[in-house]
Amino acid sequence: MRHRMVLVGSSVCDVVRTAGGCIFDRVSAGWDVLVLVADHPDTRALEILGARVLDLDTAYANVSEPFPQALAVCSDLIASDERVRREILDVLGGGYEKEGGGMDVTVWGESCPDELKDRFAPDEHRLSMAARVFKAQALAAAGCAVDTVAPTEAFRVDLLRPPGRSLLVSAS
Repeated sequence: MRHRMVLVGSSVCDVVRTAGGCIFDRVSAGWDVLVLVADHPDTRALEILGARVLDLDTAYANVSEPFPQALAVCSDLIASDERVRREILDVLGGGYEKEGGGMDVTVWGESCPDELKDRFAPDEHRLSMAARVFKAQALAAAGCAVDTVAPTEAFRVDLLRPPGRSLLVSAS
């Protein structure tokens, strides 16, 4: 069975800008990556990275996807979307414990909700060279202005994640 990662973001541009390299590296490592976005007029940028895309509302209405090993979420959505907030709090509270341990949870964004600040610590994902190239193409396809693609992407990782499992281990 392939490892699964789900990313939840507000827009295609936000997801590509913040986690595009991580997406590409996970797909290259054999992961099945699903992106749930609220605003997605054109999903081509995420497809360039190898991700599948679903509308956030559709995903909540039809929960038929298999259980993921990793979940990455935009902190703005945790604060603004009650469904996302409840889901994250449930995951972090142990509501998704399955065989082999819990889900690896990662957050990105400028802020972190107050009740989660002590639970998460800064970390980064070092992009492979291929990820940097594909991320640049995806950013262009999404219409996101960027001069260069940084060699790392910043996240916050769950301090209580299962030992030895991290979404942010470089694929290079």
